[in-house]
Amino acid sequence: MLIAGFPAGAWGTNCYLVAPAAGEECVIIDPGHQAAQGVEEALKKHRLKPVAVVLTHGHIDHVASVVPVCGAHDVPAWIHPEDRYMMSDPEKAIGRSIGMPLMGELTVGEPDDVKELTDGARLELAGLELSVAHAPGHTKGSVTFGLPEAADIPPILFSGDLLFAGSIGRTDLPGGSMEDMLDSLARVCLPLDDSTVVLPGHNEHTTIGRERATNPYLRQVAAGQGASPAPRRGM
Repeated sequence: MLIAGFPAGAWGTNCYLVAPAAGEECVIIDPGHQAAQGVEEALKKHRLKPVAVVLTHGHIDHVASVVPVCGAHDVPAWIHPEDRYMMSDPEKAIGRSIGMPLMGELTVGEPDDVKELTDGARLELAGLELSVAHAPGHTKGSVTFGLPEAADIPPILFSGDLLFAGSIGRTDLPGGSMEDMLDSLARVCLPLDDSTVVLPGHNEHTTIGRERATNPYLRQVAAGQGASPAPRRGM
């Protein structure tokens, strides 16, 4: 398994290229703000051929490079229908105070081929099987992507802005909901095996087991309690 990741743009959003191995087809996850160059460099370095872009949600820091990346390689983008409008109207999705400083430097819109994600779907792309879980809370259409355990590689959860090392995504932007976030943590994250690697982990990789033991939000959900408001982390 090859997972090539890098932080992109002003928010340092993690973009990932995932493939069975170097020199094969790959899936690109969350090519956000100013990610296009990094995507091309990673494709060249690992000799990868992209077959699709998949998006954990529609905020501009996760989708800003979708149009150029999909256009350059003639591949579709997959997004949940609740977040699809965000590709064409990022200001509505993140609020005027955040969106206005960026509008002058972005070309927004949808790529030519958009496919919609559904809860429980299994995407067979690039020799991989990605399991899709609808996980609203950060946005109405947030999803996670799971990869099963394979050989010596533990299961992996691409969590988007649902779960981080020691924290969770913010819920104060349009479409955010703490109630939905807590439900998603309980429904999507708690049932996973402790060995499941969570990406992104911000400054460190983390696992469900570590988060179950140390993340105050996941611990409170596991105990059947409410949680205090989420910190302002990510978009």
